[in-house]
Formats: sequence, C-alpha cells, structure tokens
Amino acid sequence: MEDLRATSHEPEGYRCPFCALIAGTPMDAPIAADVVAERERAVAFISPRWWARNPRHVIVVPRTHVENLYDITSPDLHGVMDLVQEVARGMRGSYGCSGVSTRQHNEPDGDQDVWHLHVHVFPRYPDDRLYETRPLDVFVPSEERASFARRLRTVLGTRMGS
Repeated sequence: MEDLRATSHEPEGYRCPFCALIAGTPMDAPIAADVVAERERAVAFISPRWWARNPRHVIVVPRTHVENLYDITSPDLHGVMDLVQEVARGMRGSYGCSGVSTRQHNEPDGDQDVWHLHVHVFPRYPDDRLYETRPLDVFVPSEERASFARRLRTVLGTRMGS
C-alpha cells in the first residue's frame, strides 16, 4: 500500500486560517465569534462560506495542524469525530432541520481547498439538493454568522475551552 503521508499540497508560505483561529490570531475568517465549541483535540465554528440552500453549516477541525485524513493521528481523529457528533446533535435540535450531513475532502482532486483537515457539518432540509450545489463565492458577514454561533454555543453547553 502506498504511503500517502508525505504528500502535501500547501503552497510555500501558506498561512492556515484554522491554525490562526486556534492560536487567537484569526485572519479575515473564521473569527473567534464563529467558534461554537472547543474541546481538548478539536474546535468547531460556523463556516464563513455558506451554501445557498444549506446556510449556517459548521466546520470541525483538529487543534493540531494536519493536512488531510492520511496524516491525522487516531486520538485527534476521534476528537474531531466526537465533536462532529456533538455539533450534529446540537444542529438537529436547534436549527429546525430534518437531517444532517457531513463532508470531508482530501487533496485538490478530492475538492479540498484549505490545507488543514476539516469536516463540514451541514443542516439538511427536504429537497435541498446539497450535493448538486457549490458554496457561495463570498464570506457571509460575521453579523449574520453570530446569531447561529450563539445558538449552537448555548445548545452545546458551557464546555468552551475544556
């Protein structure tokens, strides 16, 4: 079996927006107000890019910078997936959606565009056709993201920073 761990697609000088957020020095987006949950190994935040029929989705990332699924350690992957499950339950209970879908992409041909492993958690609605659409071309203003971040923070409890 080929060892894919040596493969990296980060351009030279790449500044990871997810690492910047975790370090407390966010770039344009995501920002600290987008964070809905922090756990020992993972962080979840409202995505700054929405899909037209599936707005307000959440991204869950490991605290450790790792580019893709091939490289992540088992404890970090478990931490990410545990938080994905928490977010999915919170989203299902607070967004009024009728389901939840998750997506995780690896490498350019796998449609990855941020070089830090991340899992998308999408609210789903009848006939939303999520997999037939693309994200909006621009970031949603932080003010629009804020109310959903507050809602999920409340549902996910007071474990912020734990």
